[in-house]
Order: sequence, then structure tokens, then C-alpha cells
Amino acid sequence: MCERDENDMKVAVIGAGPVGLVLAAALARRGSDVTLVDRDPGPPEGGTWARKGVMQFHHAHAVRPQAVRTVRREVPGVDSRLADAGAESLSFNLPDGTEVEAGLGCRRSTFEQVLRAAVLAVPRVTYLAAHVDAVTERESAGHSRAGVRASGVVADGQIVDADLVVDASGRSGRVNRQRRAPQGAGGACGIAYVDRQYQLLPGAEPGPLVNPLAWQANLEGYQCIVFPHELGIFSVLIVRPSDGRDLVGLRHEPAFVAACRAIPGLAEWTDPLRSVPVTGVLPGGSLINAFRSQRSATGELALPGLVFVGDSVCTTTPNFGRGLATSMMQVDALLRFVDEALDPAGTPTADQLTGVGEEFDAWCEAHMRPWVEDHDLMDSSLRRRWAGEDLDLSSRIPSDLVMAAAEVDPRITPVLGPYVMMTALPSSLDPVQPLARAVYETGWRPAYAPGPTRTELAAVVAAALV
Repeated sequence: MCERDENDMKVAVIGAGPVGLVLAAALARRGSDVTLVDRDPGPPEGGTWARKGVMQFHHAHAVRPQAVRTVRREVPGVDSRLADAGAESLSFNLPDGTEVEAGLGCRRSTFEQVLRAAVLAVPRVTYLAAHVDAVTERESAGHSRAGVRASGVVADGQIVDADLVVDASGRSGRVNRQRRAPQGAGGACGIAYVDRQYQLLPGAEPGPLVNPLAWQANLEGYQCIVFPHELGIFSVLIVRPSDGRDLVGLRHEPAFVAACRAIPGLAEWTDPLRSVPVTGVLPGGSLINAFRSQRSATGELALPGLVFVGDSVCTTTPNFGRGLATSMMQVDALLRFVDEALDPAGTPTADQLTGVGEEFDAWCEAHMRPWVEDHDLMDSSLRRRWAGEDLDLSSRIPSDLVMAAAEVDPRITPVLGPYVMMTALPSSLDPVQPLARAVYETGWRPAYAPGPTRTELAAVVAAALV
């Protein structure tokens, strides 16, 4: 990206999470004056950043290559800042020996704090610690698309004028919720989780890893995941169905510790001779898969000049660590459309900015919605299997089971890499659907990882809480 001459465009960005931060830096470097609005005043000096209202801030994250590349490109110098904070570049080798970037070992809290410091140092970015009360509107008569359009925001009573308003406030953002059509795809996952962060002792080796980004074990009735972070810190997750009370006690430390001891892989990671806990047990919030377009219930843009980006467009179950990746893929696409609209001689017209919203919405339909639908199918199938039902062979085979079937039929393996790395959409697995179905029609099912069943784990939890 080449820095442009001033275009005199004013942008208001709602939300200073990773998406809002990167967009603020990118648009400012393109010559816009950007006001970044978030009610959080930022990390206290010498204290812990609570980041109230952002539940996922404290929970496990995977920083996939998509996020790394976008941040590296749009926020110069952030690489060295992250390295100074202990973040580790992760990679793996293909069978032919080619090294492939896997992402970044880094907690969300560290990633966001470092990113924030770098972005707020970018010229033409102004940070306003305030609550956004409303998006303002103005008449756009005189353009080919007459009506009203976004003209800025009101933040704690202060009016911030803008030619373009970006809502990066996340899926729980309320200020523009009523402007949009209902959710277009996805639904409640029926899955909940608890996690806790640990740190390796000096000189200790990590526990088992499936790939550089994570270790995962599918047990009878639940899942376990470990995400490595920076400085030997890692997150341990136990993922369970949300429709029962038998594992709710995992949110209490004695039960979580007892569960980790009972599950072989977690027992290795959390062995007191290997690691020590650095947080309490963190219960996760309700999980959903959700896709929402840029449009209102009438099918028109919710408001020309207002663009939604990030989790408010695409939210997926966190067990594949795709959240930051899908968000930064959106950032890349939105910036491409803005670049096409920007006229170096002046501010983009209302029509041009409306066109950005239209193009971005079409791109999200084609490139974000499929990930939500993919997760929705996997989660609904997983819930049924956890409940004791068998796989429905009359419908599409969920992607996780397509991957599992490669254990039996290696002809499936070549298409998995691009899907796993998110360089190809879930439809890239379509050609091997018949192969996977044939595997399951033989009666074969993936073996459970060693460890207690859900019923046995529930007994461990109950005993720990007596």
C-alpha cells in the first residue's frame, strides 16, 4: 500500500478492537482524518487492562496468518513491537520441506495492547474515549441515490463529523443494531466452554501439539483444546454441550483442575512440574455462529456511508480460532474497495462511498457467509453426536468429519490444506464429499481420544466440588 496525498476524507470508526484499530491506521495512512471512538480509556499504567464489555479479550485466541499479514502491512513497525512483547512467529513444514507461516503465538490481550500503542502513534488518528450514542444522518439529495446517508457520530454528546462511518463494535454492538436485517445465517452453537491460562516453567517443554497453533482432542461428549501463546503462556479449553448442567461446575477451580488431571493430554500440559496457572478459570459467554449483511429489512443498505465490519458481520465458533482471521480478511476487502473509490484529487463522492458498501456487502456474502454456514453445520452435527446420535449420511458431511475421513482414504488429504489455512472456501471440500461419505457408509467412525467420557468427567467434577 502506497501512502496517498491528502484526500480530506473524514472517517469515524466505532470500536477500538483489532478491526477498528487496523482500519484506523490504514485509512489515516491513506490520507483520511480518522476519529477512533471507544468507551474504554485504554490500559492503565502499570496495571491490568480489564477491557470491560469485551468478553473474548481475556479468552483463548489463535492469531492466524491472515491477521498477521494484514496487521504487518497496514501498521508498520508492529512486528517489532509484538516481538518485544514476546509474540512468536509460528510455522510448519510441508512434506516437501517447504516452510509455511502458521500465525502468531500471542494472547489477544497482548496483541491488542501492542496494536493499540502502534496505531495511536499513527498521524491523523485521534482517539476519543466515549460511548457512541448515535450515528448522525444528512440528506444526500443531488446525488444519483437520493435520501439520507451517514454524516458522523454522536459520542457522549459530542458530534464527530464524518464522510464514512465504520461500525467495528462487534456482534454485541447496539448503536446500529435496529438498522439491519435479522441474522442471515447461523444460530446458537449449543456449545459452551471454560478456559484458563498457564505458563511453562523455565526450561519446560510444551505438551503435545497437533500443529503449531493448537492441540485438540475429541472425547466422548466434549472437546479439549490448547492454544499456545507468547512467553510460554498457553490457554486450556474444555468445550462442552450447553444444554446440560453436568459439566457447569468446570467453572470452579477445583473442578477444572481435577478435570485437567483426568484428561491425558491436559494432564501433560498442566502438570505442576511443567506449568503453573496464571489466571483463574474463565467461563466463556454464549457462543453463536452468525452472518449479517450490510442491509436493512427492506433490502437496501442499512445506511449509505455506514459500513459494518468484523464480528458484527461474521462470527464463528472459536474452536477453530478463525475470528481474527475472518475479521482481517474483511479489513483487506474493505480497504480494496476504499482504495478504488478514493480520488487523490479530493474526497470520494457520496455515490462512491455508497458503492463501497454495496461491493463490500457482496464480497461478504461470497466470502464470509460460507464460513458461518460451515461452522453451523459442524456444530449442529457435533451436538447431535454428543447426544448419542449417529452421523446423518443423507446430508452434507461436516468439514471436521471430512478431514477425519482422510485417515481412512488418503485421496481426501490434498484438498484439506487450503481449507484448514483458510486460503480456500469450505466449498473446496465439495470434490471429496463422495469419498468421505463412502468412508462413513462402511460404518467407520473417528476414534475418541483417550480420556473420560462425559459421564465420567461429570463424576470427576461432582467429586471435586463436594
